[in-house]
Amino acid sequence: MSKKTPIPDTPWSNIQELIDNGGDVSIGDIPPIRSAAVAADENNILAALLRRDGESLIDLLNRLDAALESALTREIYTDEING
Repeated sequence: MSKKTPIPDTPWSNIQELIDNGGDVSIGDIPPIRSAAVAADENNILAALLRRDGESLIDLLNRLDAALESALTREIYTDEING
């Protein structure tokens, strides 16, 4: 009998929490921005990040998750798109 390996928790628990509770995450070309990540709930944009030159998708997701933690726990919102 083989032993099943448990599925690990996501490394992006704040992104997961937002999506599980009806929020939305958009990543990629968000005109006129060439590459960005935006996370929102039904009422607010919680984080809007510009992808940095040479930044990997993993690094962008890590920054988005950290920005969401600030938004969800301390009501500190990050907006790199609108200033």
